[in-house]
Amino acid sequence: MAIKIGLTGGIGSGKSVVSHLLKTMGIPVYIADDESKRITSTDALIKQQLINLLGEEVYINGVLNKNLLAAYIFSDAEHAKIVNEIIHPRVKEDFVQWVAKNSKYPVVAIESAILIEAGFTDEVDIVAMVYAPMDLRLQRLALRDSSSSKEQILKRIQSQMDDEKKKALADIVIVNDEQIPLIPQVIELVKSSLQ
Repeated sequence: MAIKIGLTGGIGSGKSVVSHLLKTMGIPVYIADDESKRITSTDALIKQQLINLLGEEVYINGVLNKNLLAAYIFSDAEHAKIVNEIIHPRVKEDFVQWVAKNSKYPVVAIESAILIEAGFTDEVDIVAMVYAPMDLRLQRLALRDSSSSKEQILKRIQSQMDDEKKKALADIVIVNDEQIPLIPQVIELVKSSLQ
């Protein structure tokens, strides 16, 4: 059975860069955000529950209205919890099936900004948090999403678990501050997962 690395960190921390490095090393990575979007667009039960919650306009011609869903989620922490309770159990099932399909690999990984909050820590062997200072995260997010205001970006960041809490729950912290070399930290993560 493959060792499962759970890769987490706040928005703009650089999880995707670490995931890319893992993939380059031949490690399959389940990108929870992408898979969650796929499942939310295709799973009939999720669709019905979201329609019951937000109305028919949450799907326009069968396509998820991401702006409506995001506005609902980011308006209240309780709203995010409600939506997560609809989506996360199905994503968890999908991840378990994905791990089984990739069991020939010694190590697999899942990338999820909300790995801990979504209850995925039971599904992984190691929790690795990618950490970056807040000012650097804000710079990265402003470059990545120029249509969002600083206030909107801060609201997204604040909707996630505090970095210090996340660090305390992680087995390994990977610092992605553009000062400390990243590749040796990722290599060490893989080595330590195999011990």
